[in-house]
Amino acid sequence: MNKNDTKLFSAWDFPLSLVLLTRLPMPRLPERLFARQANAVWAFPLVGLSVGLLACVFGWIASATGLPALACAVILVTVLVITTGAMHEDGLADTADGFWGGFSTERRLEIMKDSYIGAYGVLTLIFSQLLRVALIAALLSANAFTGILAACVISRAVMPILMATLPNARNNGLSHSVGGPKAETAAIGCGLAVVLSLLLIGPSALVPTVFSALTVGVLALIAKAKIKGQTGDVLGASQQISELAFLMALAATL
Repeated sequence: MNKNDTKLFSAWDFPLSLVLLTRLPMPRLPERLFARQANAVWAFPLVGLSVGLLACVFGWIASATGLPALACAVILVTVLVITTGAMHEDGLADTADGFWGGFSTERRLEIMKDSYIGAYGVLTLIFSQLLRVALIAALLSANAFTGILAACVISRAVMPILMATLPNARNNGLSHSVGGPKAETAAIGCGLAVVLSLLLIGPSALVPTVFSALTVGVLALIAKAKIKGQTGDVLGASQQISELAFLMALAATL
């Protein structure tokens, strides 16, 4: 396998995606497989299903002990953060800092690459996670675990779409190293996510999915205007924003 590997599917795509998007203990994969990173993004929704299922198990156990929905939601979100190494949350904070902390493309990218977090990033994390916990608590109160799973699935499908439609804003970094997937690869991932969400919650998934897509579309337009493309941080932010949008729309329809 090499960088010219163009196979649409591989049995290694799912474990490779787990390595890319999570901190779950995984066997060491052969180095040659990482040439397929861009081709493996169709499996991102399966990663969302996996981490979401694990988090929901912990949330269900907490709920079964009689803990209030808010406490169960905190536990569930904590598991999501731990299993993904907080990489999406970090991307959201860096994106907020860069987009609104700099006055030029170069300065914004420089801020986003900086390991320090600024006021925009801190406040964005605080507000987004408060909203995330509150929405998940509302779904847990309605025993809507499958809705949480659907949000995890859909929010992982938007990243390949941005990777395929927006250029890399810099010539290094995680997003650049993974590469841009083909449009059909991103579309397969999107279709897989929609099918999984429909299987999980039925037609109730349609409005939240559309709202989630529109929200990420706005993020894409802002990213294009601010930094002329996408980075790994923007991809992480897209997951968080997509998940929040899906949860908001779903909670509003309960």
